[in-house]
Amino acid sequence: MKTSLSHSKVKAGDELPGLDIPLTRTLIVATAIATRDYQEVHHDPGLAVERGSKDIIMNILTTNSFVGRYITDWAGPDALIRSVKVRLGAPNYPGDTMKMTGSVTAMEGKVATIAIRGANSLGDHVNATVEVELS
Repeated sequence: MKTSLSHSKVKAGDELPGLDIPLTRTLIVATAIATRDYQEVHHDPGLAVERGSKDIIMNILTTNSFVGRYITDWAGPDALIRSVKVRLGAPNYPGDTMKMTGSVTAMEGKVATIAIRGANSLGDHVNATVEVELS
């Protein structure tokens, strides 16, 4: 079982380990359905193309969940996410990979501020700022 990261071991400038997320068609469709997002652009390739996309696209709730996973994978099970600010960019399409990276931009008491980037072959899919309380 993973132990939680102690705030005393974290400082501004620390880099988080990278996380590569293969963007399969199944992942994009299943997570859209799991979040009750039945918009056709998340599961119907023909309609997505008709609406101007090159294929189906990942929904924002899935993107947000990967931001949360990235933080909790790093910080451990006792971490408390206090705030998440997300800015979307290039779409996540099937067949690509989203590469997540992050760094600690500030450390105040037990609260770390983390800058996160999730990029694919088109550029930045997500940029996020997360405040997380460590143990």
